[in-house]
Formats: sequence, C-alpha cells, structure tokens
Amino acid sequence: MRNMVLASLLCACLSAAATAQTSTTAPTPSPNAPADANAPLPGANSFTEGQAKSRLEANGYTNVSELKKDDNGVWKGTATHSGAQVTVSVDYRGNITRN
Repeated sequence: MRNMVLASLLCACLSAAATAQTSTTAPTPSPNAPADANAPLPGANSFTEGQAKSRLEANGYTNVSELKKDDNGVWKGTATHSGAQVTVSVDYRGNITRN
C-alpha cells in the first residue's frame, strides 16, 4: 500500500512539472492567420536572420535577400512572391508585411 501511495505521488509530481514548462521560442502564427493591422510591430526581435528568411520562405516567398534588422527590431529585405519582386518585413511576432 505504501508503494502505491509513493508511486501515485511521483506520477502527480511528474505530470505537474511537465505542465509547468514554458516555451522560450518566439510565437509562430499560422501562415493563414491575418497579420496584426499595425504590423510590422517594433520590439526586441529574437529571430535570427536565418529564422526570418525561413519564415518568409514558409509563406511562399522566394529569392529572399538583403535582410537587415532595423533600429525597431524589424527584419526588412526583398523577396519574390507570385512572380513579383517585393519589399518585406518580419516583426518580432512573425508578422510578415509587404511594402
């Protein structure tokens, strides 16, 4: 009986610890989710240049180049989308905007 109680307590502690973990990655909105109307949003951008490029490519952009992070923490560069060359921005939330 004592072993059963200890095993139950152990399981309860382990499941509580698993649910208490937090994520340290930037949010990744669905590609089909509407972008924030105020995007690009200024903020401390935790994306690397490679991650910003991958985010753009995952959303149908090709030939991504000239990505530079501006003073507001927004990645800006150029890319091709639907055959047209466009200027793009990726903010700290992963919102993609075309200028």
